[in-house]
Amino acid sequence: MTDNRLATVGDVIAALSAYDPTTPLRIAAQPGYPMEHHLARVVRTPDDAEGDGTPPTDPPVVWLGTGEQVGYLPASAADALGWSR
Repeated sequence: MTDNRLATVGDVIAALSAYDPTTPLRIAAQPGYPMEHHLARVVRTPDDAEGDGTPPTDPPVVWLGTGEQVGYLPASAADALGWSR
């Protein structure tokens, strides 16, 4: 499997720009037992975290949170991701 990491928000925006913005979005997880999930949240730490007033020292990171499990990942999606079923 080739590592085609999307390391920045700009990488994700560029990767998604080729698709119709009304296309449903899912997260594929667990290559050995592939499942699909809805995307639930997009947050950035430390900005979106509840803080105790201590100034943040870590650099900001944007997180994509999984939501409700949809079901098993279709074989065509697993194949496109390079995952064996």
